[in-house]
Amino acid sequence: MGLEARQLQTQKLAPRMIQSMEILQLPLMALQERIEQEMNENPLLEQLDVDPNEPDSASEEDDRASTDPVSENEKELVVSNDNDNVDDFERLLNMDSDLPSTFDDSFRRSANRMQDDADRQHDLMTNAEMRPESLNDYLLHQLAEMDIDGTVEQLAERIISTLDARDGGYLRMPLSDLLPANHTALDVSAAEEALRVVQSLEPVGIASRNLRECLLNQLTSDMPYFEEMKKLISHHLEDLAENRLPVIQKKTGFSIETIQATREELHKLNPKPGSAFMKTYVPTVTPDVILDQDESGNYKVRLDDDRVPTLFISEYYRRRLQDPGCTAEEREFIKKKVISAQWLIDSIEQRRSTLTKVAQEIVNHQTRFLDEGPEAIEPLKMQQIADRVGVHVTTVSRAVDDKWIQTPRGILPLKRFFVGGTLTEDGDDVAWDTIRIKLQEVIDKEDKSDPYSDEHLVDELKKSGMTVARRTVTKYRKKMGIPSSRQRRDWSLVKK
Repeated sequence: MGLEARQLQTQKLAPRMIQSMEILQLPLMALQERIEQEMNENPLLEQLDVDPNEPDSASEEDDRASTDPVSENEKELVVSNDNDNVDDFERLLNMDSDLPSTFDDSFRRSANRMQDDADRQHDLMTNAEMRPESLNDYLLHQLAEMDIDGTVEQLAERIISTLDARDGGYLRMPLSDLLPANHTALDVSAAEEALRVVQSLEPVGIASRNLRECLLNQLTSDMPYFEEMKKLISHHLEDLAENRLPVIQKKTGFSIETIQATREELHKLNPKPGSAFMKTYVPTVTPDVILDQDESGNYKVRLDDDRVPTLFISEYYRRRLQDPGCTAEEREFIKKKVISAQWLIDSIEQRRSTLTKVAQEIVNHQTRFLDEGPEAIEPLKMQQIADRVGVHVTTVSRAVDDKWIQTPRGILPLKRFFVGGTLTEDGDDVAWDTIRIKLQEVIDKEDKSDPYSDEHLVDELKKSGMTVARRTVTKYRKKMGIPSSRQRRDWSLVKK
């Protein structure tokens, strides 16, 4: 062990740069929340309020801001950590206090914001949707109405507590794990009885330990092809999944027609009975970018800035700095808050500029996609946009992350425009989306009595000028949810 002196060069991100990247990555709704949080924590931050009932007020404020020397001075205010901010705070002190009437007192605004927050919270609680009944609650309510032994009831409740609607309501835990370490044969018998009780509840098939048991528990003797279904589920479920109907025919003696009819009845059963209690969450999408098209057909992007408030530094605290009674502690507090406020204002402006440039370059590259549809999308990498905008590729990644654009073809994520591709025999780039569309078209037109294998799909795509490897076709076929050639075969069309 010892001491030594070394000289190193390291790269560190300044706090201001880190905040700028964080603001850039935020989608519109998250940015609004961030601004609201900053305004609650920083009393120097104010926002310009525009009365929506006065349509001319916004334009008047814009005109006033363009000519008012106060606005110009505010724009030029840049706070750094050099020279103790002497020049910046000198300009802050010399700002004209004759501001527009819309700039109200900071404390009154803070009180109004607190009241608005309370009103919004009240409205949220009043209009909140009632929590839907969960799978566990639904089962417990049924269990409470049954007259069963207390020990069995406790074990049934324990079984119900392990069921998850996201997993379809299956029992994934062995019954022995629900019993004490020193359990007896009577305990095991009670657990099995508790499982039978839970499996008798609605929805039918709940608390099954595997797919075979789930399907068997849903069978009733009055169902068509009851005996056939019971036999196929018990002994030939894997063959059914792989569409090996001739194998099943040979082993069971059932005709192909009977097997197909039985399979149709099996499709009416529910392999995931607990999934009905999963609340489908559809997130609210608010586009950050809006795409307009002029009379010449050119696309122009613009940000939805109406949702982002215009921020400025409070007049009250500028006057407070001029007050001889301002203590050193107050002055230091104001300096710190000015730095924080200016960083936020600059970061929002930087986000606006970067997002606009990136979105416009993306639109310029994917004009055919917007005009003609998904089949005309062009291969595009983030590095290409980064080179055109003149930023690092990670900046482009942050700019498009969780951002949406409103286009004539609907609201789309900006990441939707970035796709990989491959070279055709002619040397042209073709996007994978185009290949997938062509692959689906080929499979839709194939002979269902003799579907194309993946090797044949490669040949069919090659006829269209798309050279793709077999493993790539297999990969995208699976991603598209298209079964294998054996599973796609319709045995009713096969010549006997």
